[in-house]
Amino acid sequence: QVQVVESGGGSVQGGGSLRLSCTASGSISGTLVMGWHRQAPGKQRELVATITSGGDTNYADSVKGRFTISRDNAKNTIYLQMNSVKPEDTAIYYCNAQEIRRTLRWDYWGQGTQVTVSS
Repeated sequence: QVQVVESGGGSVQGGGSLRLSCTASGSISGTLVMGWHRQAPGKQRELVATITSGGDTNYADSVKGRFTISRDNAKNTIYLQMNSVKPEDTAIYYCNAQEIRRTLRWDYWGQGTQVTVSS
């Protein structure tokens, strides 16, 4: 079993910055693709950014150029540096760790951390 724990959420004014962290721990024997998703009130959960163990990244168009995802493989930890935040970035941010062993995949989710951006 893999545990995923996020930290770093909070309130910030528009144009400001915030950094989220997420660590996966437990019985991990495959490779991990990790990422951030978010869910705003009344909306579906959406992808924000992902990063592979090799450092390949993928971003939602809405955050490109503002958010940066990074990773420390030794710690199974990822970070999301959020710059120039906007009120529409307000959401619960969930960390996802997808463990891949050959053709099998397991998804693990954190509890989520609230990010609130005021105008």
